[in-house]
Amino acid sequence: MRYKVRPALVIVDMQNCFVSENGSFHRLGYDIGNYRRIIEKVKEAYSTARELGLPVFFSKALREKSGIDLLDRVHQILPPKRLERIKKVPIAVRGTWDAEIIDELKPGEEDLVVDKRRDSIFQDTEFEMWLKSLRIDTLVFTGVDTSICVESSLRDAFNRGYDIILLSDATASLNEEFYRVTLEEVREAFGLVMSVEEFFDSISGLYGGEYLLEVSI
Repeated sequence: MRYKVRPALVIVDMQNCFVSENGSFHRLGYDIGNYRRIIEKVKEAYSTARELGLPVFFSKALREKSGIDLLDRVHQILPPKRLERIKKVPIAVRGTWDAEIIDELKPGEEDLVVDKRRDSIFQDTEFEMWLKSLRIDTLVFTGVDTSICVESSLRDAFNRGYDIILLSDATASLNEEFYRVTLEEVREAFGLVMSVEEFFDSISGLYGGEYLLEVSI
């Protein structure tokens, strides 16, 4: 199949709090090995996207020091893991090293960074306004966590009318089973699942931000 698309690369939450040793997830005792293993692939996707002229969006999970935006200010019923991430260790507090994007993936001046307070990059952010300004119609997702923030974002994107591509070797979950389920859900219901190499081998530039995507479905 051949498609004319106007794509953007989305790099979800590749921050010290989740991906770096001594970040808050690491200090909570989570095994962040799956997250760290995708760094090179996300870097590859980022550098190739920049070479081809694709717009790149980074998302950053943020929390205020006051805690005004924490989930327990809204919800009475929260799973234990969610509560643990609120009560034990402050995560991604604005202005801290923990909240910053990892050094290996620092955004360039031309990249756009979306601050978000919930799982989806769309919720209460300027993301969609920027997409409309650039006439983007296809979102290519990378980052963490595949089964939480990436999946929440791509579901919202699909339901807003955007075409979806998930780069399987540039996304990761703490839970391998959840990761596999998300990939199957995307294949079944939302869009394409490709490797970084497969995606960039399948795309070629046309003009004015439009690209030709050739895939086998």
